[in-house]
Amino acid sequence: MDLLGLDIGTSGCKASIIDSEGAIKAQSYREYGLISPQPGWQEIDPDEVWNSVRDVIRRCTDFYGGGDIGAICVSSFGEAVIAVDSEGHPLQNSMIYIDNRGKEEAKNFEVTFGRDRALKITGALIHPMYSIFKILWLKKHRPKIYSHTWKFFLFADFILFRLGARPHTDYSLAARTMAFDIVKKEWSNEILDHIGVDGKLFAEPVQSGTIVGEISGLMAAELGIRQGAILAAGGHDQPCAALGAGVINDKTAVDGLGTTECITPSFDHPILSEIMADSGFACVPHVKADMYVSYAFTFTSGSILKWYRDSFGAEYKVLAESLGQNVYDVMIDRASPGPSDLLLLPHFAGAATPYMDTGSKGMIFGLTINTKPEQIMKAILEGITFEAMVNLERLREAGIIIDELRAVGGLAKSDSFMQLKADMMGVDVVTLAVSEAGTLGVAMLAGKACGLFASLDDAVLHMMKKNKTFHPNEAACRIYSRKFEVYKSLYPASQIIRRAMDTQGGNSTDN
Repeated sequence: MDLLGLDIGTSGCKASIIDSEGAIKAQSYREYGLISPQPGWQEIDPDEVWNSVRDVIRRCTDFYGGGDIGAICVSSFGEAVIAVDSEGHPLQNSMIYIDNRGKEEAKNFEVTFGRDRALKITGALIHPMYSIFKILWLKKHRPKIYSHTWKFFLFADFILFRLGARPHTDYSLAARTMAFDIVKKEWSNEILDHIGVDGKLFAEPVQSGTIVGEISGLMAAELGIRQGAILAAGGHDQPCAALGAGVINDKTAVDGLGTTECITPSFDHPILSEIMADSGFACVPHVKADMYVSYAFTFTSGSILKWYRDSFGAEYKVLAESLGQNVYDVMIDRASPGPSDLLLLPHFAGAATPYMDTGSKGMIFGLTINTKPEQIMKAILEGITFEAMVNLERLREAGIIIDELRAVGGLAKSDSFMQLKADMMGVDVVTLAVSEAGTLGVAMLAGKACGLFASLDDAVLHMMKKNKTFHPNEAACRIYSRKFEVYKSLYPASQIIRRAMDTQGGNSTDN
């Protein structure tokens, strides 16, 4: 018996058919676009996502050739809700987390409900990205749509419902709405009563991995999946990736290295402290029962390498083509050896945790007429790693200790970058045999649901396999530890420059 894992992202969806030992038998990906009806509005079409999901499943099952898929599970991005009618049809496009609607509603909620009160219930700071503020905007500005709404689904719930599941959501996705009590594991009547939203508009919250139905006969026939395949509740993409990387105990974290970087540690009790709040670290139920995770993330990581490649990397592109190699591997491997003489602040798209400053700007300090491209490349790799170290330091202050990072994503394929991360961060960095941790994680949830595994620990034991472990070099670690203290002065210095530019009418428009 094999398992089907689906991962729904904001720019595309992926399907993987995976066996009980973690081997991928078939995989497919399809992109879709965001819609911006006017400045500041960012939407996604649920029907386009659904059609894309059907397409990637069908491609996988066609390649797979009619094998036995026993269970299906789905992960997705959070916050964005889909208003559906009584037949489960979307009533409009979904507002995603970066959509600016809901700002006034969030400000009003903070004044009337209170920051500390919300933190104690939801484990998160009040922010316009959360679902309830989009719902309140809809209630005020699109009352007809709101009045016809039967349920507000999150994307993983919506996909499973379309496949045949009963209405539900899991704890980790429910926590991204700011209407969920993360300790009691239930919708917060205190919050919903305060904002005047009926709790019946939300689906039943369940533990990830709960059986929520079987694939419908119609969908089974269309998608080439046997009737009776179990549908299991999935979760938010980050904790699902953490499970896929085997992050189910204290002192480990998954480090997702893609366009952005997200470090997701796990811990065995809710941590609701001022340090967590001030750093923008949410406390969210893990997809493993009785565990919690947090998110330390940046807005830029691989995107800075892409910027450098597109702006200054023509030579790298030519070289990579001649060698038959990935251009990013060529760029990283040719970065200057040893610590760079430069310092780079990687706030090229603002700053995420722990600053949560969308107006922050990037900086490169130490340039001279003798600076070589290889030195700038090394400064980029160091800068994005130093920013991760700032987050690890704040997590440590909050009581979350990380001794090992499980690296996944495109940049995790570079051995030289993984060794640099280990040397700079002072922790073991581990790469995995299967880097698709998201779909692997939901496959584990599916496997437990259909009885392939007695527990998620058992699923991790069978399906998650380490590839390489990179240990810190003590001498390099000491050098980078000293340089890190200097790096931490960059952000405060950038704020002084930014304020001066604003005062003089510079081109900084963010506050």
